[in-house]
Amino acid sequence: MDEIVKRSGDRSTTWGILADNGDPASRPCPEPRASLPMLIFDAHLDLGMNALEWNRDLSRPVAEIREREISRGLSDKVDRGKSTVSLPDMRRAQVGICVATMIARGVPGKSMLKSLPGFASPEIAWAMTQAQLSWYRAMEEAGEMAQIVDLATLRKYVGLWQSEPSERLPVAYILSLEGADSILTPRHLERAYAAGLRAVGPVHYGPGRYGHGTHSTGGLTSIGRELLAEMRRLGIILDVTHLSDESFWEALELWDGPVWASHNNCRALVDDQRQFSDEQIKELIRRGAVIGAAFDAWMLVSDWQRGKSTPEETGVSLRHVIDHVDHVCQLAGNANHAAIGTDLDGGFGREQSPGDLDTIADLQKLPAMFAERDYAPADVEKLMHGNWIGFLERTWGKHGASAK
Repeated sequence: MDEIVKRSGDRSTTWGILADNGDPASRPCPEPRASLPMLIFDAHLDLGMNALEWNRDLSRPVAEIREREISRGLSDKVDRGKSTVSLPDMRRAQVGICVATMIARGVPGKSMLKSLPGFASPEIAWAMTQAQLSWYRAMEEAGEMAQIVDLATLRKYVGLWQSEPSERLPVAYILSLEGADSILTPRHLERAYAAGLRAVGPVHYGPGRYGHGTHSTGGLTSIGRELLAEMRRLGIILDVTHLSDESFWEALELWDGPVWASHNNCRALVDDQRQFSDEQIKELIRRGAVIGAAFDAWMLVSDWQRGKSTPEETGVSLRHVIDHVDHVCQLAGNANHAAIGTDLDGGFGREQSPGDLDTIADLQKLPAMFAERDYAPADVEKLMHGNWIGFLERTWGKHGASAK
C-alpha cells in the first residue's frame, strides 16, 4: 500500500453535507446505524436489459430466477441459470444505490457483434430504451425501486439506507444510458433528461452513431460532438467507459463538464483496449472523476479466454477486483477516485464472474478484503459508496439537476 492511501486520517463522511439552512436538500443525512452492513453503491447494472431481453423478474431472489431458467431448459443466452443480480439480493447486501442503465444498440448499415443485442435502426433502439424506462417506472410503482434525480433525492435515499433495515426499502437508482445509438435527435436527449437520465456513455462496443467504442478505432462523429454539446447544456454526466482511445481523448478535449467511468479496469493489469491506460486514468483523476471497477472475468485476469475459461481454472476472484481498485488508488496517491461498477449480469453470469461471488449479495465481502489490504475504515467507505456520492454532491451542487 502507498503510505498516502494507507495513512488517510480523514474519518469524516465523504459526501460533503452542507449546513442546514432550511432547505431539505441541504440537511444532513441521519447517522449510519452501527448494526447495519456498509452501504454499497454499484455504478453499473443493466437491470432494464435483464428484465426485458432476458425476461427475468428481478423482484424475485436470484435462486428463484435461476431455477425458473433451468427448469424450463432455457439455452438462448450463455448465462441462463447463472444469473447473479436481483433486487432482493441487492437489499440483502445493502446495495441500496446503483446506476441502472438503458441500453439498446442500433447502427443501420453496420454489422452487429454477434454476442451483443443489436437493433436494425436507431428508432427501434429508442423504442427499446423506452420499454426499459417503463419497466423502471413499474418497479417504482411497486415500491421495488426509487429514482434519484437531484441532491434532495440523493440525500433522502442515502439517509434511509444508512438508518433503516434494508428489506423494507426500495433500491434507489440513477438512470444512465450505455451507448447513445438510441438518441435520435437532441430533442430526444432532452426528453430523456426530463425522464431522469443523468449520465450518458456515447458508445458501446464497436463503431456507433456517435463515435467509436470498444475494440474499434476512430474518434467521435460529427453528431457525436453535437451530442456532447447538448449533454453539457443539460448537465448530463459523461461516462467515458467503452470509448476507443481516439474517442476518449477527443471527447475530453471537447468536454469541461462532469466525467466518470462507471465500469472500467486497468490496462496495466490486463492489456486490452477495453481497459484504461495509466495515462488515461491520470487524466481522469486530474479532472476529479471516479472510476468503477468492473467484475467481468476477462477484464480482471490476463489469461481469460471468453467462451473457454472458467473461474475455477483461472482462479479469478474478488481479490483481482481489489487489485484494479488499488492500482487506481496508487496512481492517485489516495482513495478518492476508485469505486465499484460491477456490470454483473451484463451479458454474462457466474460462468464469467469472480469465483468467490455467487450473487451480488457477496459484495459485502469487499469491505473486509479492503481492510486486509490495510485500507483505513474511512477509505473503505469511500470505495464502497462515498466516492460516488461525493461526486454527485459536487456535480449536482455545482451544475444542478432538475427533478423529473
